[in-house]
Amino acid sequence: MSEGMREPTFLILTALVGGALHGYGIILDAERVSEGRVRLRPGTLYAALDRLRAEGLVEAERDEVVDGRLRRYYRLTEEGAAALSVEAERQLRRARTAVRRLAASPYGSPA
Repeated sequence: MSEGMREPTFLILTALVGGALHGYGIILDAERVSEGRVRLRPGTLYAALDRLRAEGLVEAERDEVVDGRLRRYYRLTEEGAAALSVEAERQLRRARTAVRRLAASPYGSPA
């Protein structure tokens, strides 16, 4: 993970920190966390969830039938929380470097 985590993965894992969510709940939270910049499409989301399950970062918690449709809830695993923590720290270090450099530059501090 030296290159860092892809943004959809970061947003999915972040959405699940607060507890289990179904796909649409993850989509809504990712959009909220990204301040409307990212809207995950269902095909992208479910492909990512399959990959994250295979990697042990998320797991299916339960299934419910709502209005005749299956709704699967996913939750973050300990491994997923650890991976998210590493990535969040990496992003934080990079942001601090940028802020420090901007403050020392003719451009001044970022807003």
